[in-house]
Amino acid sequence: MKITEHIQQPIYKEMAAFEDKFKEAMATKVPLLNRITHYIVRRKGKQMRPMFVFLVAKMVSNGNFNERTYRGAAVIELIHTATLVHDDVVDDSNKRRGFFSINALWKNKIAVLVGDFLLSKGLLLSIDNDDFDILKLISIAVREMSEGELLQIEKARRLDITEDVYFEIIRQKTATLIAACCGIGAASVGANKEEVDKMRLFGEYIGIAFQIKDDLFDYSEEQIGKPTGIDIKEQKMTLPLIHTLNNCSDKDRKWLINSVKNHNTNKKRVKEVIQFVKDNNGLAYTTKKMHDYKNKALDILNTYPDSEYKESLLTMIDYVVERKK
Repeated sequence: MKITEHIQQPIYKEMAAFEDKFKEAMATKVPLLNRITHYIVRRKGKQMRPMFVFLVAKMVSNGNFNERTYRGAAVIELIHTATLVHDDVVDDSNKRRGFFSINALWKNKIAVLVGDFLLSKGLLLSIDNDDFDILKLISIAVREMSEGELLQIEKARRLDITEDVYFEIIRQKTATLIAACCGIGAASVGANKEEVDKMRLFGEYIGIAFQIKDDLFDYSEEQIGKPTGIDIKEQKMTLPLIHTLNNCSDKDRKWLINSVKNHNTNKKRVKEVIQFVKDNNGLAYTTKKMHDYKNKALDILNTYPDSEYKESLLTMIDYVVERKK
């Protein structure tokens, strides 16, 4: 059994019903839009975000569930899909999860409009049903994702990202949406503000650990048998490099910055940078930080009594830091 199927077991029926409800949430009278949204549904990923909504909702309410939970999961998936469509345009990417991206098939103008459509659908789904608490949580996430992207662009130009700024970028860019999933899951079943905030923090910690794991892939040989160095080629300052820059001699620091700025397409130089980061504790330090955030998430989860939903969330946390891709 795949790990995601194991995680889904306690919410299998809800996930199956969610498929139809998500399609319904994207329905429109415009034939072109319907063709595109049908294509989006067909190439869906692991659907980790709706799983967080359902599992948290059931854990905090002892197995209760309602239509608000479905709507919360649909809102999250609509907003997430909108950001992916827009990201592909910004990055000029032609592939997403092995499929052609929307902009590759229908060009940038249509892709931007589709992203706008999905974003508005998500917001209206909350407004039309008076789910203003859910609307607030998702709106905060959208604002923070935009701020995180722009902060990264601003800092990348100067290669002056500190560790604190790095964590703020990944908190906003990646973790805030998983935080929203967990907060919305709790809010959808009537949890009080304190519990909603607690579950948001739980999701934030998992999201940060998730992104750190992604950043490690660029340096590790787990994924495809050899390091890729893509982040270095794109001049992305991730934690392994940031830590190494902050803990090496001035001479080595100048060499590293020069390598990333001016020699990032030179395969031999990129390989040397990866090796230097490994030799100077960059990966070991980053791995420890990832486990620190994992443990913070576990501390919150362990304030809840044992249940099949909690068990699935524990498995989810392990999956985030142990996954191979």
